[in-house]
Amino acid sequence: MEHTSQVIFDKNSIEFVTVAAEYCAFIERTRDLDTAIFVDTALKILPLLYLKASLVPECELIGEGDLEIFVTEEDYERVRMSVAHILGPKDDYLEVFLPDMAYSDTPLKKCISEDLADIYQDVKNFVSVFQLGFDETMHDSLALCRDNFALYWGQ
Repeated sequence: MEHTSQVIFDKNSIEFVTVAAEYCAFIERTRDLDTAIFVDTALKILPLLYLKASLVPECELIGEGDLEIFVTEEDYERVRMSVAHILGPKDDYLEVFLPDMAYSDTPLKKCISEDLADIYQDVKNFVSVFQLGFDETMHDSLALCRDNFALYWGQ
């Protein structure tokens, strides 16, 4: 259990929690922002979130059960729609990181709003579990968020 405490109370873990909470607060306020302020803030907080996530110490899941989920489908959709509304026609982009793109005749369209909502879902669930204050679930939440960063939204 001592190793668990070392990981969750590591300086880099605490800084990640702090930036993750700020990201969630920012995304939740999206509908109150104009487009220029939203883009300016996103261009600052996303690289910081990426940096802090990349510095989280390695850790493995230790619990046997699933972690509690706090973000509902309605929460996810509200965030996605808010970002889509604020970005308007600038929400779409073409996926270029998939290896299959070299062989595709048709470009793959992605949406920034969906990507930011995916990140929000992982980060909000992580922050919410972390706020409960139980070492084992905090540790597993950190490990899961770190894995999701590496597998999905880090790129």
